[in-house]
Amino acid sequence: MLIGVPTEIKTDERRVSLTPAGAAACKTHGHRVIVQAGAGVGSGFSDRQYRDSGATVVRSAAEVWGRADMVLKVKEPQPSEFRFLRPGQILFTYLHLAPDKRLTNELLKRRVSAVGYETIQLEDGSLPLLAPMSEVAGRLAIQAGSWCLQALSGGRGVLLSGAPGVRPGKVVVVGGGIAGFNACRVASGIGADVTIMDVNPSRLRYLSDLLAGHATTIMSNRATLEEEVRQADLVIGTVLVAGARTPRLLSASLVARMKPGAAIVDLSIDQGGISETSRPTTHTRPTFVRSGVVHYCVTNMPAMVPHTSTYALTNATLSYALEIADRGLLEAGRANRAIGWGLNTYDGHVVHPAVAEAMRMKAHSPWE
Repeated sequence: MLIGVPTEIKTDERRVSLTPAGAAACKTHGHRVIVQAGAGVGSGFSDRQYRDSGATVVRSAAEVWGRADMVLKVKEPQPSEFRFLRPGQILFTYLHLAPDKRLTNELLKRRVSAVGYETIQLEDGSLPLLAPMSEVAGRLAIQAGSWCLQALSGGRGVLLSGAPGVRPGKVVVVGGGIAGFNACRVASGIGADVTIMDVNPSRLRYLSDLLAGHATTIMSNRATLEEEVRQADLVIGTVLVAGARTPRLLSASLVARMKPGAAIVDLSIDQGGISETSRPTTHTRPTFVRSGVVHYCVTNMPAMVPHTSTYALTNATLSYALEIADRGLLEAGRANRAIGWGLNTYDGHVVHPAVAEAMRMKAHSPWE
């Protein structure tokens, strides 16, 4: 199979979907790799490194998209890339289709076989290709939140760690998944007063043991969520429902009752956001203020640290990409249910049930 790696063009996106070592692994499996010139520069990889790994470096995105049987990306296709999409081509990337009807319709119209990293799902319900970026984003969330709380950013002027004789800042993490746990670890590590909330008592029990008393675990419901959010200096939103739109747990009226100058870092923004007041932002303009609360809603946070993120992403995605290339998409999805769950669109139809529900369409399985 011919595997293509185009340069990412989303605003401030510096990651690349495949490291030179990953390209060498594809060659070992008998596949060819074409990489757009400069695709890896933002992550610290030169064109020469890709050539040395056995890949072919080409000048344009049009050539990569036009020749490749499977295109590996980091982020969803941007509007200027829609013209490159073609029937039967495999697209393997983060898609987050639930809140993006325009992209979904383009994939359907152009009959693209689109596999979403975020919907590859194991039997235990875990999301192995979302995990590495969730780990990175969760750790970055406290860094971003600390910046939002600075007076020059419009924040309360709170130092999360506090100071001798001064209370630390209060951090509320909504969602006890991988991103939430990593945000919690970093926040508690710097000495903040941390609460983590989830609807799953078993998960909270696990987190309580894991965090060994360094954070408070609270069962999330409307009353407890409102109480904690109103007291918070910083709220981290990490809720995710695989393939579906994130539930908007923070109403605009609740945000308006938060402390003046408090901050929200909405890691769920890729799937629509946890707050009614959230809207996507970029690394160039990462924040806005609504109802006196600083919002940080960057949709590709791990791009802040592209070298680390690219390695972490390739470590997770490569084995699945090779399985698809080795077996073919449908056979790989039949043999490996995780890949089957990853398939979002195929031959003009929505495949993933949660995406179909979000789009108010009927799901069609290509294996039936």
